[in-house]
Amino acid sequence: MALWQGDSNRKPTGGRLIRARGKRRSEIARARIDTRMGPDKAKIIRTKGGNQKIRMLSATTVNVTDPATGKTSRASLKTVVENAANIHYVRRNIVTKGAVVETELGQVRVTSRPGQHGALNGIKI
Repeated sequence: MALWQGDSNRKPTGGRLIRARGKRRSEIARARIDTRMGPDKAKIIRTKGGNQKIRMLSATTVNVTDPATGKTSRASLKTVVENAANIHYVRRNIVTKGAVVETELGQVRVTSRPGQHGALNGIKI
């Protein structure tokens, strides 16, 4: 079944809203892709207007920014320590924005959206 991102069929009061038009192809959402730990793999998706979006399927490295010095370096990804999006993502090693991951430089909070941006960036904590 497709995910539909259109408006609700109900009014704010709870009454039924009579539609002037049907659903549109552009209102259908794509299935979520979870970024896992593993060999680097990405997928390019065509979006509205012919633009492109890069989905990161799996990653081995993180671009780590140290807030004290302002320098950015690349570190290898070891494991997911905490993920506020879903508690089960920790044992499955799924990386999303806001997840805390363990790297060779220490713990890092992910600031990018790997399923949308195609990159894995984070700030050292």
